[in-house]
Amino acid sequence: MILDAQPGIAVVGEAGDGRRAVELARELRPDVCLLDIRMPGLDGIEATRLLAGPAVADPVAVVVITTFDLDEYVYAALRAGARGFLLKESGPALLAQAVHAAAAGDALIAPNITARLLEAFAGAGAASSPNRPAAALTEREEEILATVARGRTNSEIAAELHISLSTVKSHIASLMAKLGARNRVEIAIWAYETDRVKR
Repeated sequence: MILDAQPGIAVVGEAGDGRRAVELARELRPDVCLLDIRMPGLDGIEATRLLAGPAVADPVAVVVITTFDLDEYVYAALRAGARGFLLKESGPALLAQAVHAAAAGDALIAPNITARLLEAFAGAGAASSPNRPAAALTEREEEILATVARGRTNSEIAAELHISLSTVKSHIASLMAKLGARNRVEIAIWAYETDRVKR
């Protein structure tokens, strides 16, 4: 009901459990799937992995929503390929924003858990050394990397660095290729793990 009431969003399917959600998403190919962490049959993490994980050739954008503010859920959801993570208490405006961001290829994580989450990723990075980039990052890519890690959208990056939106997208695509990242969340994680962004 909340999403159907938002401009520019149409709900094309609903499922009562995780298995049916995956089946429907594969059949309907929506722009974005909104999944709960706790679903009968198949939980939201596994459903996300099946729809957006590293082994998926044509991934669907997934936003995970939950009542549980637990770091391990957030970490698992993002590692499984989710482009967004929200708490149910986030409200209709943030929910709509997360869906629009995921559809546009951006990522949105509930603001109240972003800093804590990135700290946790950065701490974990020390134990498992992050991947080396396939090629050295350019000065501009380093700038883009830092803005992505701070949670900026493509439009905000373009305005901040005084470059076009298409240039931002091009640099982000290059960063993903060099870092072996599937999305901007993984770019941000890599930035924190390599101390490119100070906490």
